[in-house]
Amino acid sequence: MSSDATPAELPTAQVLIVDDEPDHAEVMAEVLRRMGHVCTSVHDLPGALDELKHGQFDLIVTDLKMQGETDGMEVLAAARQSQQAAETIMVTAHGDIPTAKQAIKGGAYEFIEKPIDLDVLRTLCTRALETVFLRAQNTELRSRVDEQFGFEGIIGQSPAMREVIAKLKQVAPANIPVLITGESGTGKELFAQAIHNNSPRAKKRFVPLNCAGLTENLLEDELFGHVRGAFTDAAKDREGRFEYANGGTLFLDEIGDMPLSMQPKLLRVLESGEVIRVGANESKHVDVRLVSATNHDLETLVKEGKFRGDLFFRIRGMEIRLPALRERRDDIPLLVQHYVAKFAEQMNKPGLSVAEDAMTALMQFAWPGNVRQLINAVQNAVIVCDSEKIEPRHLPPEIGAGEGADPGNVDTTGLSLDQLEKQAIRNALQVTAGNREKAAKMLGIGERTLYRKLNEYGLK
Repeated sequence: MSSDATPAELPTAQVLIVDDEPDHAEVMAEVLRRMGHVCTSVHDLPGALDELKHGQFDLIVTDLKMQGETDGMEVLAAARQSQQAAETIMVTAHGDIPTAKQAIKGGAYEFIEKPIDLDVLRTLCTRALETVFLRAQNTELRSRVDEQFGFEGIIGQSPAMREVIAKLKQVAPANIPVLITGESGTGKELFAQAIHNNSPRAKKRFVPLNCAGLTENLLEDELFGHVRGAFTDAAKDREGRFEYANGGTLFLDEIGDMPLSMQPKLLRVLESGEVIRVGANESKHVDVRLVSATNHDLETLVKEGKFRGDLFFRIRGMEIRLPALRERRDDIPLLVQHYVAKFAEQMNKPGLSVAEDAMTALMQFAWPGNVRQLINAVQNAVIVCDSEKIEPRHLPPEIGAGEGADPGNVDTTGLSLDQLEKQAIRNALQVTAGNREKAAKMLGIGERTLYRKLNEYGLK
């Protein structure tokens, strides 16, 4: 809620008015009712405490002194305890201003002197309610952020990503091996880390190892370690990744590139739980959960004799396929906004946003390198951006010029300006998780204009 919001823009609030003068209470209640709020009036401390105990209020307006000298302070204390999201305004006589100031130190929002100026009352209540509703809005936004990014920072709310995240949450507590498949750049290590962090092994180590490009000897030494003198440069004992990950999770990335001659050695450890260091005779027991990843089709490699079938079935206790970025295009605005904010902060470019035509280009690109390519593109755009908004000219040429656009995208040719504007507003609200203030800023229009457009197009 912006600070220049008018009373009409505020949602309906629940207001409790506490005053031992019924006529005075009714005047205040009528003012607030005309603003669209629901008012409950009580005229003594017991009635106020009962309402605070059983009701739910956004604002409490209470006389500082009623039958008892401390009645108003007791109302404030009860409100602070049972109505923590609400604000309290104290009504006071001129001589009680020091006490009213003390009430503010105790958590009251503000005080207003008698005789009450009704315009001042309206303004003060509006500001207090703006604070209440902004706080509620921020809480809701945090909840939405948790929903979108709540599984270890994985960004995505598309149906494809929701399905993957649900599956990750199911498999994380189990102890079975997990095989993560998907194209290069889809973030397989991030998902593996998420599985570990949400497992009973979370307090132990997560140990990654990329199998690509390693010879059998190097991979064997990395996985199992060696003893002193095992080979020329073995000056001292060294534990391998299995021992280092004991009690935790070992993540083998690009397991499809593991040399075929190394695969039976890995299978033996997975079946027995026993590791023998290179050059040693005695085995050591390890308790490790294996999470593997590959961008290869392992079933095809098995048929071609390039990957052992028994190892394949051993590591695929549960398979999770990560969708390519082009398969979850709805997540692109979320990813772009997230990384623009991240890199803009690093580059000291606060308030940097993305122009609509630039976002359209990002949405239409096919992203053969997936999220990794998008992150690099956004980082480069932030670095070279010389204005308040990232424009197509700031994007890598193949993206900004529209090259490599996905032909499966919806063509906007033939749409009216109203239709395009309506879709742009929908997209902005989606990107900002319903935050109208941020959506208006992203669209380059005022909040009041956005409110008018929402009503005009029937958008909620």
